[in-house]
Amino acid sequence: MKMETLAQFEKNVKRTDTGFLAVATEVENDKEKTSETPQKIKELLKEFQDILPDDLPNELPPYRTHQHEIVEELSSKPTFRAPYRLSPMELADMKKQMEYLLAKGLIRPSTLPYGAPVLFTPKPDGSLPMCIDYRALNKQTIKHKYPIPRIDDLLDHLRGATVFSKLDLQSGYWQIRMADNSIHKTAFRTRYGSYEYLVMPFGLTNAPATFQAEMNHILRPLLDNCVVVYVNDILIYSHDMQQHVQHL
Repeated sequence: MKMETLAQFEKNVKRTDTGFLAVATEVENDKEKTSETPQKIKELLKEFQDILPDDLPNELPPYRTHQHEIVEELSSKPTFRAPYRLSPMELADMKKQMEYLLAKGLIRPSTLPYGAPVLFTPKPDGSLPMCIDYRALNKQTIKHKYPIPRIDDLLDHLRGATVFSKLDLQSGYWQIRMADNSIHKTAFRTRYGSYEYLVMPFGLTNAPATFQAEMNHILRPLLDNCVVVYVNDILIYSHDMQQHVQHL
């Protein structure tokens, strides 16, 4: 999001443009209330620590209501692209990440004709997450029509709330299984061989829609009452701390 002063906004905006004007107001920060996690929340975290692991288990996730299926256009052919050239550092990172995925049971060797190349997009913290370039596959995939929520609609529901908790799911996409008839289409090629995902990888065109549908199904009774969900971002909101503990 690009931020401008009011003068810049008036200068740059055109009559036909649609824009949003936000006014920021400085508020006093109560350090005593925000410096640490409230005791009641700590007690909740301790009570439910068994469902808050630091890492994924060494097994596939359970079958849920939604599995991710890749439906291609009728005239489609298997997509195949040669591996990209990678630097020695990228190769070392790829090998390490593949060993992790294999140990967790999230990928397996593939012998079918699909195959996408691997690339890396450095993060600000210096890490190199492995990404699969599914652009060719996405181009011939029939797009889901499942609605992704509007941000402004979600913000409307937060009016009056004063206490918030954000849930950060542990590798959320990897907690959704691939449909059996689509596993082979997730194949990616490396100098160490071809592999395919048993869980939903990042980069597939309909992955956000599948994840949103699953989150909406799981949290349906709470949606817009005390929870809003935007794909893998889950926010719990309440009017006060007592109510918030109940919502959590």
